[in-house]
Amino acid sequence: MPEHERKEERQRLRPAPLLFEPSEAIADPEHFFDLESMDDPRALLSRSTELALAFRAAADRAVEFQAIAAAQLADPRRFDRLTPAEVAERAQWTEDYAKKMIEFGRDLLRGGETP
Repeated sequence: MPEHERKEERQRLRPAPLLFEPSEAIADPEHFFDLESMDDPRALLSRSTELALAFRAAADRAVEFQAIAAAQLADPRRFDRLTPAEVAERAQWTEDYAKKMIEFGRDLLRGGETP
């Protein structure tokens, strides 16, 4: 996917801010961003869709940051660089996945764009 399309998709996938829930709400396992208290199904669908898109966008961004960190840790110019196996162990990935993430991170860094 070209860089400008990826930027546009990231912007499109940020429809709702992710707000932290009050600590007392976290104690209630049925509570989730106040969705359980919504009576109007139209409003419930709209808000839950916003949250789903926001969580998806947040997950995508977090993966990009993981990839950048993996690439930086495995950078051969670092005296303390990690092997893909060591990166995999730290991130609880397989070694093959770590290699792919390191390469993805290098691609992101070469593109000059950080998330």
